[in-house]
Amino acid sequence: MIHAAAGRPLLAGTRDVVVIGAGHAGLAMSRCLSRRSIDHVVLERGQVGNSWRHGRWDSLRLLTPNWQTRLPGHRYAGSDPDGYMTMPQVVEFIEEYASLVGAPVRTATTVTSVSAEGDGYRVETDHGRWHCRAVVVASGACQIPVVPSVAAALPGSVQTLTAQDYRNPGQLDDSGVLIVGASATGLQLAEEIQRSGRRVTLAVGEHIRMPRMYRRLDIQWWLDATGILDERYDEVDDIVRARRVPSPQLIGSPQRSLDLNTLVERGVDIVGRFVGLSDGKAQFSGSLRNHCAMADLKLERLLQRIDTWAELNSKRAQFGSPERFAATCVADAPRLSLHLQRERIGTVIWATGFKPDYGWLRVPAFDRKGDLRHDGGIVPVPGLYVLGLNFMRRRKSSSIDGAADDVRDLGAHLAAYLHKSATRSAMRATG
Repeated sequence: MIHAAAGRPLLAGTRDVVVIGAGHAGLAMSRCLSRRSIDHVVLERGQVGNSWRHGRWDSLRLLTPNWQTRLPGHRYAGSDPDGYMTMPQVVEFIEEYASLVGAPVRTATTVTSVSAEGDGYRVETDHGRWHCRAVVVASGACQIPVVPSVAAALPGSVQTLTAQDYRNPGQLDDSGVLIVGASATGLQLAEEIQRSGRRVTLAVGEHIRMPRMYRRLDIQWWLDATGILDERYDEVDDIVRARRVPSPQLIGSPQRSLDLNTLVERGVDIVGRFVGLSDGKAQFSGSLRNHCAMADLKLERLLQRIDTWAELNSKRAQFGSPERFAATCVADAPRLSLHLQRERIGTVIWATGFKPDYGWLRVPAFDRKGDLRHDGGIVPVPGLYVLGLNFMRRRKSSSIDGAADDVRDLGAHLAAYLHKSATRSAMRATG
């Protein structure tokens, strides 16, 4: 049921619900709506799984193991449950899902605006206009790279890339590389580029240290089993901060962890958080030691929580013995500046995160910072929902595995909203 838009714009039609985005979350919502017999369409600006096809570097793999690649009614069924999918494999998995659920997807259809109209919404696209009673925004959280404004002051001789632009070391000249950001992306790029023979400097701010394996099992197994991934947004003290926590330092490779100690051993230069540019110098904060100490402390708390759960739920021998990891090694006096020209820095890569693109969403639902307001995915504008954001309803909300529970909750809310809306309309018509 996947259709490519073609020809001149036409009046596209009317549906109960328009879902924007045919990634894993949008397709999971489509299945939910179909099972509830709710008429809907899924609009996708590119192809199914578009974000997985573009804006990812060549060697990237999922950070979750294959057994955790599961959606409502569909899951990984191959011979390597403990492996990690490549991006082409993820795309294939999502395409299979779209076909399996019979999602009514309109590809190559870019949404240009969504605005309120009567009791519903008008959705304008480059291939026509849709009218609907409710909208589900499932366009993803990683559309616009977050790059500090100071990047504009970099010398013209320095190539600037975001993590979305980077594909492989072949894009780079043979000079040094400064990578800003030390979450999963920054660490993986630092390792790959350093292995290519280039000198790498990694600017480190707040980060979440996490081992790939713990007590013989993937760390994701522990996070799942202990219920950490299922923790709800309304159960934490500060959900705003929780949603801004960096992604953990993981790599999609079995039996192998990647942390700052590993990079230092391989020759990567570790510096503090990037704070600015002055006289051709990149400047770094003196907080590196504090950031690393805090990451080590949080790791220790996580491992203690896992150990406590293991003691209460099974025999120790089943899981192996508790482990501890060496503290992050930080130089006595980390450098506070780097002269880009003198030290032959030819490229700066911004691994500083992403944000959603809601420039087309014309509803009064944004806060002072321009962030979309929502309560667990329920936007404070009747009939508008959002999916796939970090810690949206649960810690796992942004992952493929997190879609099922979130879609179940929001699908029930949406169905109830449509029923009430229809009841009100019927009463007005007879009133």
